[in-house]
Amino acid sequence: MARKTKEKWKTYGNVFDEFTLRNLFQLSSRGFFEELQSPIKIGKEANIFTAVTKDSTTVIVKIYRLETCDFNRMLDYIKTDQRYVNIRRSRRKIIFAWTQREFRNIIKAREAGVKVPTPYIFKDNILVMEQIGSPKPAPQLKEAYPEEPEAFYQTTIDYMRMMYLHGLIHGDLSQFNILNDNDNPVFIDFSQGLTTESHGWQDYLRRDIKNVANFFKKLGIDSDQDDLYTQITHK
Repeated sequence: MARKTKEKWKTYGNVFDEFTLRNLFQLSSRGFFEELQSPIKIGKEANIFTAVTKDSTTVIVKIYRLETCDFNRMLDYIKTDQRYVNIRRSRRKIIFAWTQREFRNIIKAREAGVKVPTPYIFKDNILVMEQIGSPKPAPQLKEAYPEEPEAFYQTTIDYMRMMYLHGLIHGDLSQFNILNDNDNPVFIDFSQGLTTESHGWQDYLRRDIKNVANFFKKLGIDSDQDDLYTQITHK
């Protein structure tokens, strides 16, 4: 498959701004992917596409939208993160930091032993990572309930504890941000993740626990949220 020229990337001009087009072209020129393929999600905050590489591997390209991202919401989250306390309060700086933060959080979760997509690179408002599932992307948990709910649930709680022991809280964990990959959980969307050195991490962990417990209760698994908090944070 021939690599797209800069002119050909302009065919996406009705979807992306010029700045994003230049970044996509640069990442393509460096060999991270050949071209975008199917959209997985088109949202107000981010567009997510599959893309194909030179060796026909499918990857995920997540592109934060510079003009329509909820800058104030991002700022509210990121200012609690001790890694970004000195960030400049400009729209682009916040969005770029948000993208970098997701990349760093995925790496940190991966180091903790949690199953996550392998992150390949980020550039400003673009993140390239492994596609989970083949040939099609693995579905969200909300769309594909596990055949063995108890085992899936226990692995999810184990992952939350592993992340905590590695100093990381997901911050937005739910059936929307867990993939079901052949009855195995895979955590995604770490943009709201924060470290346990950040202000208010306990509230975010309790919210994650509430979301997980409420979902699995529908599958017949009852759990006490206070007990789960103790189980996850006990050292």
